Amino acid sequence: MFKFKKMKIKSLFKLFVLLFLSGCIGASSTGLFGTGVTVAIDPRSLGTQIDDSIMDKSLDARLISLNKSYLLDVKTKILDGRIFITGKVNAPEEKLKITKLAWETKGARSVKNDIKIKEDFNFQQSAKDILITSQLRSAMIFNKKIIAVNYQIDTYKKTIYVYGISQNEEERDEIIKEAKEILDVEDVITSILMVSDLRVKKD
Repeated sequence: MFKFKKMKIKSLFKLFVLLFLSGCIGASSTGLFGTGVTVAIDPRSLGTQIDDSIMDKSLDARLISLNKSYLLDVKTKILDGRIFITGKVNAPEEKLKITKLAWETKGARSVKNDIKIKEDFNFQQSAKDILITSQLRSAMIFNKKIIAVNYQIDTYKKTIYVYGISQNEEERDEIIKEAKEILDVEDVITSILMVSDLRVKKD
């Protein structure tokens, strides 16, 4: 009986922490990843969601302490202990420092760094990248085989980067197909995990 109560208290505590963390970053409908995975559909266990969120906040804090401009220039996503980084920095040395910092994050299982080196702003190219991202997001929303909220999309110089969790290989293939059908897309790079690959599966 005591063991049961202890487990129940532990579960309630985890739920409280998750709700608290979600509240710190905005409306709960957007989940722990802002525009990424939602709590309602997230296939990760509750404990894994909390661990990933804590890791993400820790890494963000360390990046900002390294350089305040990283608050806007660098984006991090953590799925099941795997760290994904995108953004732009001024020099290759910065990218190496950020990669090292990510690997030093407690609980990190892997690091994928897709940071680009800044170049002179090109309005036409930037507008095209935004359009490509919007087109893929819309295509994913209307494709019934894809749970669009489980993915983050970034486009840089006509190359699409997709991060997220797929229920199965068919869903992942659908995303790649939709991306390649968009006009002017030159490459599609995915960092998509399968539900079956997650460290801790959803209960």
